[in-house]
Amino acid sequence: MDRPPEGPRPPSPPGAAVVVAERCTVGFYRYLYDGVGRRHVWWLRRTLTDEQLAGILADPVNSVHVLMHQGEPAGFYELDRRNRPVVNLSYFGLLPHAIGRGMGRALLRHAVEAAWAGGTRAVTVNTCTADHPRALPNYIAAGFRPVRAVRELWQVPDRLGLPIPERLQLGSR
Repeated sequence: MDRPPEGPRPPSPPGAAVVVAERCTVGFYRYLYDGVGRRHVWWLRRTLTDEQLAGILADPVNSVHVLMHQGEPAGFYELDRRNRPVVNLSYFGLLPHAIGRGMGRALLRHAVEAAWAGGTRAVTVNTCTADHPRALPNYIAAGFRPVRAVRELWQVPDRLGLPIPERLQLGSR
């Protein structure tokens, strides 16, 4: 995305608000990461030690934003500003109980607006076939445009105990 989106932000359901997890703990982050990412085989952050993850969470160029709905977490996004003026939307998603309740587009717009704050020249995001089927269409609708497609095969460590959906297993195509 090379310019901020135009037009109004999609409405959020009543009782929804996004808060910055200013001192996000490793335990809370792992709860969010697992809750959103387990079905989508998010595994990279699972391989980090608590100390490594704590270092990322404490870094001021990284921020975790939590969607709260009626007093409980409903999703999150993470912004990585290490390559400023380019900001990467490194993680984004809803917890299972929040999917299909009209929160995703508003949260994505919130993420994009937060990424554009303060001298940003571009915002990037990566997605893959393991992500929710609506991920890429939602990113495009929010103003991102595909730049390239790369075929990668990842060896998800068995020790993580993540279920690999059949559609992603080799030989199922």
